[in-house]
Amino acid sequence: MTKIGLIRHGVTEWNDLGKAQGITDVPLNDEGISQAIKLGHRLSEDEKWDMIFTSDLSRAFETAKIIGSRINLPIKSLDKRIREINCGKIEGTTEEERIQIWGENWRDLDLGMETFRDAAIRGIQFVEEINRVYRGKRVLVVSHGALIGLTLQHLLPDRFSTTYIDNTSITILQNIEGNWTCNLYNCTVHLK
Repeated sequence: MTKIGLIRHGVTEWNDLGKAQGITDVPLNDEGISQAIKLGHRLSEDEKWDMIFTSDLSRAFETAKIIGSRINLPIKSLDKRIREINCGKIEGTTEEERIQIWGENWRDLDLGMETFRDAAIRGIQFVEEINRVYRGKRVLVVSHGALIGLTLQHLLPDRFSTTYIDNTSITILQNIEGNWTCNLYNCTVHLK
């Protein structure tokens, strides 16, 4: 059985401001660092993990590095496939700003955004590769809210018609004899 712990990065300033981040490289703020420390502490008391993969964007990399220091695991790899969805021209804007610039129907415009389907395909290909290459291992993957959510929606559509992923939440996927299950979703008990 392969077990994959999907972790969303800690909070950034843009998260607090409600700005779309996409592939813009925004670092963790102080709260995000604190969240990562708390999750690292939780995971150090939890079961043992074998390796950590992370998006190459700094907010995910910083989160992975903090967690790794708490559970004594180096980062195995930085991978662009598990970056956040590319938000095109809306990166750096709030919902209010998008409405001011492009109008109420801005979602219907071609603003250079990656499609949800394309982002989900990236996520699924990555998860399937981890399962194939590291079968039987326990793998942490530090990524981004939309990428994790879209991956879950396409990998387990009967379970996840919609998703919301909190900062530094952990979601556990398991692959047992070729079938994916999710026993833990968007868990943030370490932040309480």
